[in-house]
Order: sequence, then C-alpha cells, then structure tokens
Amino acid sequence: MSLLPKITPQILQQHLQDGTAILIDIREPAEYAREHIRGARLVPLAGIDAHDFDAERDRIAVFTCRSGNRTALNAGRLLAKGFREAYLLDGGLDAWKQAGLPVHFDARVPLDLQRQVQIGAGGLALLGAILAFLVHPAFILLSGFVGAGLLMAGLTGFCGMARLLALMPWNRKFLSGAAA
Repeated sequence: MSLLPKITPQILQQHLQDGTAILIDIREPAEYAREHIRGARLVPLAGIDAHDFDAERDRIAVFTCRSGNRTALNAGRLLAKGFREAYLLDGGLDAWKQAGLPVHFDARVPLDLQRQVQIGAGGLALLGAILAFLVHPAFILLSGFVGAGLLMAGLTGFCGMARLLALMPWNRKFLSGAAA
C-alpha cells in the first residue's frame, strides 16, 4: 500500500484548473515525450530534488506515472520533498485517459526502450515456442536464450537487447536528446 493518499483524475482536474495543484510526472523523458497529461511537469524519479519545488510548496502536489505503480512504490521518496499536501494520481496516466481527460500525444516518439524490450523479448520467446511446436523441438532454444538474456539483464543491469534497440533508426534521434 502506498504512503500517499490517492486522488481521482476528476478531482485532480478541478485542482489543476483552479491552480491549487501541481502535477509532477516522475517518468523518464522519452516516456513523457510520447504522451503526458497536459500541464504536467516532468521531473524524472531518478533526478527529483527537494529544491525543484521551492516555489510550489504551498500547492497540492500530485505525483503520477503511467499506471500509478511506480509512484506508489516510491511514495516515501516523494513525501520527503516537503509538500504540505501530496497525493498519488489513482491509476496514473492510464486512468486519466480512461476518464476522457486531455493528454498530449506524439506518435512520432517511439515507445520507451523498456517496453520495446518487453515486446521484442516476448515476441522472440513466443516465436521460439511456436516454432518448437510446429517445426522442430530445437527452436525451444530461442525461448531459452531470450529467458537467459532477461535473467542476466536483471542480475547485472546490462541489457544487450536494449543496447541494440537504442541503435535502431527510430530511437536514435530521441535517445540522443535531439527531440523533446
């Protein structure tokens, strides 16, 4: 359970409209560039500093991410930033969109690397299983190879697939900081 109380998208929208709240998106820049709640301030979780909010201490702080999970898991860190009142957007950006509220969306910005890795690894593992069933049992090695790669990425923090995906043309200009 989160240390931060939750606020609904509708109540947050009212606070944003009357200027009593600040919405802080804790995702990474590439995620934010693709899609975010209009008016949200990007302050990635890795770089949050208490002094980032000196001018907004009197406003209600609402933290968000895509689904609300990342925010809930880091509630203790976020509470330590010194706001008089702080909340977690219940359901994050996903709930905001489900409520039909406005977002900024740029389809030219690729999915974040983590999601690309999940799609690529999942696709390769599924392909290996299907080929092993339909063509030859040795194709199961493809699924095993992908699983071993994910295990090593988790243990070491190095993900070869993410490194390869970062070199792809659709990612190059966004990961180099050329786009914002």
